Amino acid sequence: MKVLILKTGYSETLDPEIGQTVSLGDVLRSTVIIHPFRGDHITWVVDQAALSLLSGIEALDRLLIWDFNTALQLMSERFDVVVNLEKSPGISALASRINAWQRYGFRFDDWRGDAQAYRESIPAFSTYITNMEAKKTAGRPWQEVLFEMLGMTWTGEEYLLGIHPTTLSSTMLKGRIGLNHKVGGKFPGKAWPHFEEFQGQTAPACSWQEGENLQDYVNWINSCEVIVTNDSLGLHLAIALKRKFVALFGPTSVHEVHDYGLGVKLIAPDGDMRNIPVERVRREVLKLLAA
Repeated sequence: MKVLILKTGYSETLDPEIGQTVSLGDVLRSTVIIHPFRGDHITWVVDQAALSLLSGIEALDRLLIWDFNTALQLMSERFDVVVNLEKSPGISALASRINAWQRYGFRFDDWRGDAQAYRESIPAFSTYITNMEAKKTAGRPWQEVLFEMLGMTWTGEEYLLGIHPTTLSSTMLKGRIGLNHKVGGKFPGKAWPHFEEFQGQTAPACSWQEGENLQDYVNWINSCEVIVTNDSLGLHLAIALKRKFVALFGPTSVHEVHDYGLGVKLIAPDGDMRNIPVERVRREVLKLLAA
């Protein structure tokens, strides 16, 4: 079977916003849908910025960078299955025109001139994208919703990461606590403002976020025993690398992130990150280190 996945990262699948800033975390957590297509010929279309996240995944047969030439090429090919996880009208229009037997995710509505959902994806579209309050309180892992968009059932499939650490697992420093403090420009309110205070109470075990590129970033996370992190790419990388973590949530949905038994999720009262106390974070970190 020949499968096409359109996930450039321009929009988060379960978020109404559409832009040109690539959400690397959303691309990474979308890799769970590779599992049910293992053994098939899989093509994934992605933005250049997220290419390295996928390039080492053996189950992918072909990676294409999203551009005009790629669009023309795909319109001349034939697929058994097209999965479009982008709500961009242009990408959705392409997904609607590609020769395929089955289509999932988002399509182009030629009357409305925007992206709408294929049948299996309508519940997710109406609950998670058009109603943000429902999204925050739905209480379901993102992976479960994504599989339902494909007419499938999620049974605990994990992320697949194409960037492999270039350092040996033995280089992990026992007791090292990684402070993953940065957030992207899209949700600056996700940042916990007490990292320096936390370090002051926990030093010298703390290591501040490192990495001039994604490879260095992966190596740094892999070197830590526990990561203290905002809801960001670093959280999803920690999950992919099976690192223990304490994740801090405020304005984004805590229910969407499944911890795979690796960590603890702390929620800010009233969505204000300042209200997550340092001592509570420190207590959870010490529990993970002791375990």
